[in-house]
Amino acid sequence: MINPRGTAVKVLKQVLDNNAYSNVVLSMYLNKENLDRKDRALVTELVYGTLRYKYTIDSILDSFIKSDIGKMDGDILNILRMSVYQLRYLSKIPEFAVVNEAVELSKRKSVKLSKLVNGVLRNYLRNKDTLTCEHKGDKMSRWCFKYSFSRWMAELFITQYGEKTGESILKNSNIVPKVTVRVNTLKIKYEQVWNELIKNGYDVKEGTICKEALIIKKGSNIELNPLFKKGYITVQDESSMLVAHVMDLEENMTVLDLCSAPGGKSCHIAELMKNTGKVYACDLHANKMSLVKENASRLGVENLIYNVFDAEKYIGQFENAADRVLIDVPCSGLGIIRKKPEIKWTKNKDSMDNLVKIQRNIMLNASKYVKQEGKLIYSTCTLNKVENNENINWFIQKNPQFKLEKINFGDFENIIYDEKGYITVLPNDNMDGFFIAKMIKYR
Repeated sequence: MINPRGTAVKVLKQVLDNNAYSNVVLSMYLNKENLDRKDRALVTELVYGTLRYKYTIDSILDSFIKSDIGKMDGDILNILRMSVYQLRYLSKIPEFAVVNEAVELSKRKSVKLSKLVNGVLRNYLRNKDTLTCEHKGDKMSRWCFKYSFSRWMAELFITQYGEKTGESILKNSNIVPKVTVRVNTLKIKYEQVWNELIKNGYDVKEGTICKEALIIKKGSNIELNPLFKKGYITVQDESSMLVAHVMDLEENMTVLDLCSAPGGKSCHIAELMKNTGKVYACDLHANKMSLVKENASRLGVENLIYNVFDAEKYIGQFENAADRVLIDVPCSGLGIIRKKPEIKWTKNKDSMDNLVKIQRNIMLNASKYVKQEGKLIYSTCTLNKVENNENINWFIQKNPQFKLEKINFGDFENIIYDEKGYITVLPNDNMDGFFIAKMIKYR
């Protein structure tokens, strides 16, 4: 019989040691190993929870282990991390069961190390109410411990957004996200999807802003539901849905989506255009383009034209050819930590600085494809202002033929409207962090 905690340790090893994507490797192991529904849920909880609170957990372990935890056996360290997560953040699993499971699992590695695991966890339980590590240091250090962020990332949010909003970003980035789906208006009406999901035992509510957004509060895996398989719905965060809505789309337009994969925005654009006109779905990677094709086929989207090329490199056929150009550029992803908590540990300042050059190259190149009076839309799923506000300000200064158009969805607590016109969506219960700017070409 496969031990779900053993599966969780395997996933954590791939994510933390090999920089694998949590959602991809988790899905792979869940599909490969014969786990029942309850055990699949436990593995998912342990993986995402441990990744989410790794900084805090490691700080605790540091105070109970004399040696450098970075030099410990990786599997033993992840067993300890996973166990402290259960003991500190989960209430349904009895403490003795957590410790016993950890000891038995670590015995597979080493009887000697299993004694270390037992000692550390029991020591933590004896002293959990008098921990000193959560009170050490300045205010920033305490935020890092409370919300489990490395100092440089916490400082980035606090410096760029101020203490109140910055702390809110830290807090809300730890929210366990609900699944949001987009109703495919090419195939079905919103009310029909709503009624069908209710009939099948799902607890649902309307999206916050987009009329086609529907939030799954509770229910079984939506991707196994016939509504998904038939293309009536697709999984997409509502922040991401906002992008197509700001594009002022009309039927029979020519639209370029230069960073298309996996195709959520391209297909949404096609749906809003009612399968008319042309939507060029472009991406650098051929294997990712196959995902766009699969999504379009399932959704009944017929007006996509597929292209594999580098968005930084000029393509002559698109010169002044598009009514709308979307560049959802590669970014640091600091707005989607809710869904991919490993971003806290896999990103660093150098990698973000390198992205800015790519983002600006894509923006300059994409601007050549916009018709006069056409529109260029820039979006990211990060909250780093260097990749967002500063990039747009730089571009407008270099390209005075483009002017920012104001974006306005109404009064929402998690949307920051900059006076220049672009918006920042902050993470909350229902939406990821996002940034969108819309620019019109006047000459």
